[in-house]
Amino acid sequence: MNDPLVELTSGDDERAESAIPAIVKMGAAAIRPLMELAHSGDLDSRWWAVRALAASHHVRTSDLIPFLADSNPEVRAAAALGLSHHPGADALPALVKTLGDSDPLTAGLAANALVKLGKPAVESLIEAAREGDPRIRILALRALTELKDHRAIPVMMKCIEENSAVLSYWAQKGLDRLGLDMVYIKP
Repeated sequence: MNDPLVELTSGDDERAESAIPAIVKMGAAAIRPLMELAHSGDLDSRWWAVRALAASHHVRTSDLIPFLADSNPEVRAAAALGLSHHPGADALPALVKTLGDSDPLTAGLAANALVKLGKPAVESLIEAAREGDPRIRILALRALTELKDHRAIPVMMKCIEENSAVLSYWAQKGLDRLGLDMVYIKP
């Protein structure tokens, strides 16, 4: 096989994807060149670099965080997905901010990454679910449903009472998962 980093930027998706295992085998030595490539002006190169970084066991959470602010939604989505594989508390503020990303896929992947982060994300998700942009609230509530943390009960109860079928759905599902499966009737 040719140089895996060259294959990664070949412009051929099949060749690029086939290069990922070889890049991962390079270990920590691949991180620096991938980080340089991830800052390229070429969108395809940036995306593949972030994709390869996400696959590496040597990447740090902090390496992926800046790409949540990339100008391209595909790169932002790759970074959010990568943070699902490399969760770290240092990504919490950036992931919560990314719940409001203009790209729905990226926002949803950020919610998934917050779920992977686990208990440290609960308070921030509760705050995001309380009020504001309905899209952010829905994603936060969905993540809280997955996390099954009793601290979310008050915000779930509040969301059931609102005039949003989607918020009510996730609130009810979250309460059900917490073992509070009862019928809630709005007086």
